[in-house]
Amino acid sequence: MVASNKTAVSESSNAGDTILKLVIGLLMVMLLVLQYRLWVGEGSLAETHSLSLKVAEQKEKNRLMQQGSEQLAAEVKALKTGLDEVEARAREELGMVKPGETFYLVVDETP
Repeated sequence: MVASNKTAVSESSNAGDTILKLVIGLLMVMLLVLQYRLWVGEGSLAETHSLSLKVAEQKEKNRLMQQGSEQLAAEVKALKTGLDEVEARAREELGMVKPGETFYLVVDETP
């Protein structure tokens, strides 16, 4: 009877070892799957870093565009409120000369 108890304990120990090995194997597979997703898969660290760089780049573009918009808005406001800006523009872009003024064109001869 003692021998049969040893055999039963030994078989139960083997079954427990097998279950433990299966659980450990399953946990290892789960760990590998999660590590793969972390480093390579969708939403990985590399993809997150790449998207962060793109966001920073787009924010810089937006900032530059905002500055340009503010400059244009200031120019429009100046054109709407005062004739000085309109006159300066007409002189620069269209070559406006008022009555009584003499227009001189200076040509630079250096190539």
